[in-house]
Amino acid sequence: MFNHELMVTILNYFAIVFIFIIGILALVIIITYFLDIFQSKQAIRRNYPVIGHFRYMFEHIGTFFRQYFFSADREELPFNRAERSWVYRAAKNLSNTVAFGSTRDLKPVGSVFFVNCPFPTLADAAAEPEPVIIGSDCRQPYCAHSILNISGMSYGAISKPAVLALSKGAKKAGCWLNTGEGGLSPYHLRGGADIVFQIGTAKYGVRDDAGNLSDDKLRNIARHEQVKMFEIKMSQGAKPGKGGILPGNKVTEEIAQIRGIPQGIDSISPNRHPDINSIDDLLDMIERVRNVTGKPVGFKIVLGSYDWLDELFNAINQRGQQSAPDFITLDSADGGTGAAPMSLIDYVGLPISESLPLLIDALNRHALRSRIKVIASGKLINPANVAWALCVGADFISSARGFMFALGCIQALQCNKNTCPTGITTHKKNLQKGLDVNIKSERVKNFVENLVHEVCIISHSVGVHSPRELRRIHARIVQHTGFSVPLNEVYPDIVAQPAADNISHLKQQD
Repeated sequence: MFNHELMVTILNYFAIVFIFIIGILALVIIITYFLDIFQSKQAIRRNYPVIGHFRYMFEHIGTFFRQYFFSADREELPFNRAERSWVYRAAKNLSNTVAFGSTRDLKPVGSVFFVNCPFPTLADAAAEPEPVIIGSDCRQPYCAHSILNISGMSYGAISKPAVLALSKGAKKAGCWLNTGEGGLSPYHLRGGADIVFQIGTAKYGVRDDAGNLSDDKLRNIARHEQVKMFEIKMSQGAKPGKGGILPGNKVTEEIAQIRGIPQGIDSISPNRHPDINSIDDLLDMIERVRNVTGKPVGFKIVLGSYDWLDELFNAINQRGQQSAPDFITLDSADGGTGAAPMSLIDYVGLPISESLPLLIDALNRHALRSRIKVIASGKLINPANVAWALCVGADFISSARGFMFALGCIQALQCNKNTCPTGITTHKKNLQKGLDVNIKSERVKNFVENLVHEVCIISHSVGVHSPRELRRIHARIVQHTGFSVPLNEVYPDIVAQPAADNISHLKQQD
């Protein structure tokens, strides 16, 4: 017989259990919500409480199902998962060792690898990278200690907490921080880092009411002891031939005041300096800024055509080497952090893999290599990238996107909008709250230290004592035949002289 009362009892029991489970789940969700919004270690969880946890769950599950549903570790662009993961782990000071062999394909043309020697440098014989003096003839030369430095990202393009975290992190790591073209903000200075002030085509921060370069404002900037150098931006990797673009929704009242522009209106810089129309104008501008500030001055470019380099270096030698820029920052044509037309990002300019050897060799041909320091920039975010640039001849490396990853960037591709989910490139307070300045500044420091440490490991493997001793003979590049040749055979124009001739231990060897 059907027992109606028993069935009702059972249903009531299941209803109570169900309500209890729902109550527990609701309580867990509420607790998780409050834990997420009050924690400061992970920006995604703080900005997107509860649902932010799914990102990490899916990322973990993806390691098991990636071959069926997801792209491989080295397939994504502009930075693949392997590249991003290395930076994330380095920034968090986690181990970057891997198991079961490399997933990197060594066969494609252009692949670079380093030639280990039979007797690597022992740990007790290794040396830290030596500092390099930039602008030794200036009234206030700069002794730069760090191989890796922070490239130009303006306050406006990135947020207040991002600038603060970079400034504090740069101070801890002993590297410099480039302001980008948006002027010098209080947040660049607050962390105590060395500063490179960038003069963009709109001359934000050093312009008069008519938009022209102001000597008085240059002096005011130079009075800050933290400001060590001035960089004249001729072009940048994201948009060669076009000026900076800051959407109006990111031009806040404070940013407008710092730049000297109207609030809420798109900030569009000229596509070049209106007062630099020739090589002579460029050298005159460098000399003017150096005389006014007393500090090293250089310029930033993306190489496209390069025959003008010979004209530039001939003009320098005719005027005298004292007229030379103290440094050249060479950017790569494969994009950057800023907003830019896709046609420029994809199709204009030379990548750093081609332009850096061209620049170094041109400097050597004109006997200017020891006078002008070279800063290489453009997707150089891993130890092998940095070691390659040092082999080719760079003195320093600067990176923007590498440090964005260190801050927690997830490559959401929202940099040109005001909706960055990690708070790095947005001025929305509800999104910025997830970016904890103290924690992220520590990750900036960790990224610098761990990257330089692994560059040292590569250096010791090839048999030198310090990364600054790396030369082209220490790396090989795969050719169309499928076989590799040393870099010094592909680019034979190199002159046998130290890239940074004022490094003490290299002087002694000479």
